[in-house]
Amino acid sequence: MAHSRRLRALITNDDGIDSPGLHALADGARAAGFEVVIAAPHVDASGVGGSVLSIRDGNRTRVHSRELAGLPGVPAYAVEGHPAFIVHSAGRGWLDPEPDVVLSGINLGANLGHAVLHSGTVNAVLAGLMHGWRGLAVSLDLTDPAPENPHWDTVLHLLPEVLDVLLAAPDPAALSLNVPNLPIAEVGELREAGLSTFGTVQVRVDHRSGEHGEVLHSESAKMSTPLEPGRDAALLAAGHPTLTELVGVTDRPGVLDRVAPSRRAG
Repeated sequence: MAHSRRLRALITNDDGIDSPGLHALADGARAAGFEVVIAAPHVDASGVGGSVLSIRDGNRTRVHSRELAGLPGVPAYAVEGHPAFIVHSAGRGWLDPEPDVVLSGINLGANLGHAVLHSGTVNAVLAGLMHGWRGLAVSLDLTDPAPENPHWDTVLHLLPEVLDVLLAAPDPAALSLNVPNLPIAEVGELREAGLSTFGTVQVRVDHRSGEHGEVLHSESAKMSTPLEPGRDAALLAAGHPTLTELVGVTDRPGVLDRVAPSRRAG
């Protein structure tokens, strides 16, 4: 993608405008030569997937201009809406000029396996595909609660190489980068990875009754099944940053061809 101007990057996330990971990603994108504009949810919106929900008053969704520490002169907006809503808004007339790429993260925790379906961070870049934009979702493998000093520097060390891959990809393309929370010297080589069947966390939901009425009680636990060799969860656990190209919603022809003609005729 050759341009005579600087490429414009929309920086977003699902952890909210005040997340240090968002600020680190914006700083890294600026250092890589992008023109940066930041637009992120005004509060934590983790786990919203591809939702385009916003807090509306009629046709209006509130936007709050912000000045972020360490990012002087960078336009930044706290939006009362979910990440995919923000990206779609950027492609429906809000941002002029439109972004060339969507960079989402740095997420507080890995986004692995087919569980990326639920990630607001990942679905922000998948929403960008609908507008013809390349996108990169970036996640750091943090425990809960997060450590006091995450290795943002490790992510930013890898970022230029991964951005080169993104810009060399067919347009549009959506990539997901997961980085182990390790010092740069201890990180393995960047590996392409397929999606694990699930992620690394399993959620059990029980229907319970008590003094507060009937509830669905959720409890998370590490997966008890072995990690699948060569897949994202296993490679990340072994200390490798992983890169996966994701495909957005598409169609598969031939649905009626799988049914015998006599059955289709009734």
